[in-house]
Amino acid sequence: MSVWGLYRSALAGQWRGGLVLLACSVLESAPAFLSGRLVELAVDEGFAADRPGTGLRWLAVFGLVAVIGAFGSRLVWHQLGKVVEPLRDALVTAVVRGVLHDPAPPRNQPDASGVARITQHVEVVRDATAGLLVQARGMIVTTVAALAGLFTVAGSLALIVAIPVVVAVLVFACLLPSLARRQRALALADERTAEVAGASLSGMRDIVACGAEPLAAMELYDAIDTQAKAAVRVARSGAARTVVIATGGFVPLLLALLVAPGMVKDGVLTAGAALGALVYLATTMQPALRGLAATASTVVLRLIVALRRLAETEEAEPEADGTAEPDGTAIYVRDLTFSWGAAARPVVRGLDLHLRPGERLAVVGPSGIGKSTLAGLLTGMLEPQAGRVLLGGVPVREVPAALRHRMVALIPQEAYVFAGSVRDNVGLFAQTAMDGELLAAVTAVGAEPLVTRLGGLDGEIGHGTLSAGEAQLIALARVYASDAGVVILDEATSHLDPPAEARAERAFAERGGVLVVIAHRLTSALRADRVLVMDGKETALGTHLELMDRSTRYAQLMHAWSPRLPQPSAQFFQRAPE
Repeated sequence: MSVWGLYRSALAGQWRGGLVLLACSVLESAPAFLSGRLVELAVDEGFAADRPGTGLRWLAVFGLVAVIGAFGSRLVWHQLGKVVEPLRDALVTAVVRGVLHDPAPPRNQPDASGVARITQHVEVVRDATAGLLVQARGMIVTTVAALAGLFTVAGSLALIVAIPVVVAVLVFACLLPSLARRQRALALADERTAEVAGASLSGMRDIVACGAEPLAAMELYDAIDTQAKAAVRVARSGAARTVVIATGGFVPLLLALLVAPGMVKDGVLTAGAALGALVYLATTMQPALRGLAATASTVVLRLIVALRRLAETEEAEPEADGTAEPDGTAIYVRDLTFSWGAAARPVVRGLDLHLRPGERLAVVGPSGIGKSTLAGLLTGMLEPQAGRVLLGGVPVREVPAALRHRMVALIPQEAYVFAGSVRDNVGLFAQTAMDGELLAAVTAVGAEPLVTRLGGLDGEIGHGTLSAGEAQLIALARVYASDAGVVILDEATSHLDPPAEARAERAFAERGGVLVVIAHRLTSALRADRVLVMDGKETALGTHLELMDRSTRYAQLMHAWSPRLPQPSAQFFQRAPE
């Protein structure tokens, strides 16, 4: 569903709230419709007829009607949240899914543009919708009610003042397309500034290390300058809009002041009708027209621009879910090839691999060589350009998503821990697990002291409560407690000390299933059954001893890591002690 369709369906789903707003509008329009008429009666039947008591009573009725209108406006605000907040939630969900399904996401940095869409564009839609439901709706109701009241009190005068109003509305309508274009340019400039600033801040250490501060600053200055120019153009368009609307609101009042005295003198209007017409124009219609135009040129334009921008980045059409049923958790990789772009060098080329349940594989290689890409291919998150990844004998991407997510678990380097209890975090993938099973998982990966300090499974985890290493322990316990038969640790123990890392890897090895460790330390290779060396040009697979003999890159990595590492026996390397 498109963002526009989502927007319409979300509003349509709140039809009960819409009916309440309609009822409130009737109450709110009462002062606008009756104001001039009540003033006319107060003058003609009261003060002009030398009956001040009658005039005061009509004015008292006017005050009562104003109270009724204020009560209607108050009800609108009470109902607003019930209509707007579900719309915001639906849009945020759509944007997040769109970011997650982006075929070309930002690599190794936050998606600042996606954050801008959530924090700016969705909030613009939310606020603009609220403005339409409160301001624009109220102004339309007020304008229509005032016009209706004016025609009932002074029809002949209403025809004269309607001409400049119509002209102003037409001119304003002609300005709307340019306003929309400039508003969209400003929205894109906002996104670009957020994107550049986010990239610079996240890469500040690299920028300083390379001495690239002037280049980074110039790029940010250019983005801010573009944003400022776009804001100035929007402001200039807003000024032109203000002139048009002010003219359209002032000229009718001026015409009424010029024409009304003659019409009263000729007997076409009574003094009360003339005064009532001025009340409609000066206190009701003129402010309503200004507000309506201001709302249309700001709220409505911002709403249209924001929805169009969200529609440009809406979530992709969901892929058809697979139907294949895997037979076990063995992984077969055949002639696997993947590259990040048609012209890019493949980061995985012609890889063959067979992983049986109970086997532990370590993946080593220089940073950025494609180890995490391999993890994405094994889990089915990425689709290879050539070759196949089979899970239990069937293509991994053809396994139903829900089943694949239960069978395969990936723990990235940056562990995700959410605010809530320890039980909620550890049991996220094991909803039916008993407390004893969760505690067993906590103990197995070495997180027991941490959980005890937090207060057990009932302890609360808040923002900033855990260090990076503690968050990794919780993430490890979470996956250990799950039913996943294939576990991939993508530098998931990088913030743990070596003994804690060894304990966590041993726990998953003893747990059973397939274990793939993308190594942060080369000690993981010593503990593995086999090692996969990725080096772009060379991809080698074998035991530690085999690779030390025939893989130059692996031997270099090992000697660089520990030049004094002794050459142990073959029996040691078959299963090195923890």
